[in-house]
Amino acid sequence: MERIRLSVTFFVLSICVLLLASMSVRAEGIAIKSVGFSAVNTGYEVTVDSEITLNPTLEQVLEKGVVLYFVTKFSLIDSRWYWLSDEVARGKMRVGLRYYALTRQFILNYPSQSQSFNTLAEALQALGQLRDFPLTVKSELRTDVDYLASLRIWLDLTRMPKPLQVEALGSSKWDFSSEKLEWQMKLPAPGQPFQIKAH
Repeated sequence: MERIRLSVTFFVLSICVLLLASMSVRAEGIAIKSVGFSAVNTGYEVTVDSEITLNPTLEQVLEKGVVLYFVTKFSLIDSRWYWLSDEVARGKMRVGLRYYALTRQFILNYPSQSQSFNTLAEALQALGQLRDFPLTVKSELRTDVDYLASLRIWLDLTRMPKPLQVEALGSSKWDFSSEKLEWQMKLPAPGQPFQIKAH
């Protein structure tokens, strides 16, 4: 009877360990949680909330002083000309994440400013919250037209040192990006922001 009880206990513990391991694997990566889109006096702006969790390989590289560059790209295509991929507006933001061993701080380098954090978790949380991201409008936008919007966030391997770029070829540890989020939308009028929540 005792042997059966021990076997059952071991089985349950094994299942728990496997579940925890699978949860940790699923937690790694970039998951887009929500996207906001609003009209402002100067044009249109996008707000993105995402969850970014580095895998052990990227954490080790970061701790060695290598800068990790993350790119957020938003595109707006006129659905009437989808087959031509007529991009009418776009926004692209590249942010560098760096660890300074001397000060033991994590730094986010934006195009116009920098922010420092005491922990990696704090830095990644800020990295996943992009606010008032302006779009570059290429042609006239109308509120009565259906547009196809898309959003993706990824680790820019082209900014990595050459030896790491070679190591990254064909390796799943370096294939670090969100799924491409796509949806149809009409442009909101000023004061009527549009928001979607990703599943």
